[in-house]
Amino acid sequence: MTDESEKMTAEQKNLYSRFLFIWFGQFISVIGTGLTVFSLGVYVYQQTNTASSYVFILMCVFLPPFLLKPYGGILADRYDRRLMMILGDLGATLGLLFIFFMMLKGNIQLWQIYLGIATSSVFSAFQEPAYKALITDLLPEAQYARASGLVQLASSAQYLISPFLAGILLTIIDIKFIFLIDTTTLLISSSIVIWIRNISGKVKIDQHKQNIIADLKEGMKEFSNNRGVFNLVIITMITLFFVGLLQSLFIPLLLSLTTVKTVGISQSICASGILIGSLFIGVFGSKNKYVKTLSISLFLSGIFFANLGLSKNIIFVTLAGFMFFATLPFINTSIEVLIRKNIDNRKQGRVWSLISMITYLGSIMAFAVAGFLADKIFNPLLEVDGLLAETAGFITGTGENRGIALMFIISGLMISMIALLIWQNEKIKRLEYVESQDSGIDLSFQPG
Repeated sequence: MTDESEKMTAEQKNLYSRFLFIWFGQFISVIGTGLTVFSLGVYVYQQTNTASSYVFILMCVFLPPFLLKPYGGILADRYDRRLMMILGDLGATLGLLFIFFMMLKGNIQLWQIYLGIATSSVFSAFQEPAYKALITDLLPEAQYARASGLVQLASSAQYLISPFLAGILLTIIDIKFIFLIDTTTLLISSSIVIWIRNISGKVKIDQHKQNIIADLKEGMKEFSNNRGVFNLVIITMITLFFVGLLQSLFIPLLLSLTTVKTVGISQSICASGILIGSLFIGVFGSKNKYVKTLSISLFLSGIFFANLGLSKNIIFVTLAGFMFFATLPFINTSIEVLIRKNIDNRKQGRVWSLISMITYLGSIMAFAVAGFLADKIFNPLLEVDGLLAETAGFITGTGENRGIALMFIISGLMISMIALLIWQNEKIKRLEYVESQDSGIDLSFQPG
């Protein structure tokens, strides 16, 4: 019995080390993606000077995965999840190379930039569900929170490291070479997964005889039958609408306050809040009481969010942003663990894809209206002679993009109200006390 226990512990360590290799590859590729998104966002905004053109970059990033993720999740349940990650990373290079060659020809058009970004984003619809489900394959429940913290740490690199690097690189090289750097990081990431796949051997896959529609219905049934998970996902979707406004309008707001270089530094400092929170969770893990942690963290995030609109001082805005981002790992980890332990591992690929689609609907709606709200409604209201200049203007100040500041204040207060709703929701509270659907290790990776 002791030998079996020790063998199991060794197997756990082996699987965790493989997860770390895969995680490192994703960390590298996220940095490359961040370089592209930041550089293109600044480039497009400076060319057009409208928030709408910048927001459309984000729409091209998020809309294709939003539409295709359910199918990506089904494929992640039907086929080797490592293979899905490889195809996703390699496919994403196509759009980047398209933008690169169009820029080499000269006089690139906005639609060509949007097309290239959208093409790369299509493949993330197949990569991301497989990556999320692979975590459950490799790790036991006790390591879910730690893995989630590390995943968020990698995700934060897009905002922590990438803006700083992009600000430096854009002073040294032309923007078109940023896309070659991003392509290289994707090749590194896929190479690591190929290596792990080769040393791990074959994967046991349940052969599905039913069609895609039946798979979708089964995933929807698994998701909708758990009312606690359903309520949590809907609340998350609403929250992501307001966060989507921040994501789409933060750079335009900062560009009206300072230079591009300082914007990159400010965004990196803000994102270091995610780094601190993710490192804390990654090193120490997360205790129980996820619902309490979620409610308190979400409430505080709303307060810090609102503070982004209270001042034109870049130091104050950066500090508020740092505090806001520091709460996100605790929010994300709580939501992910509560959902992961309540969903059958055999259906996690399609369920995660459905959850991602529903929650991202909030972001998509924000991207769809953010530019219009900023350019046509809120910003004109807070110009020097705007209708709200003498009322709300006393709080936000008046001038360029102060309407965006007012949008941030309103959004932050709404998020804090949502936190109070979560605290009062009994169905969400019950998720805390449900045993995991699959608490042991999924030993799918057999030696070749």
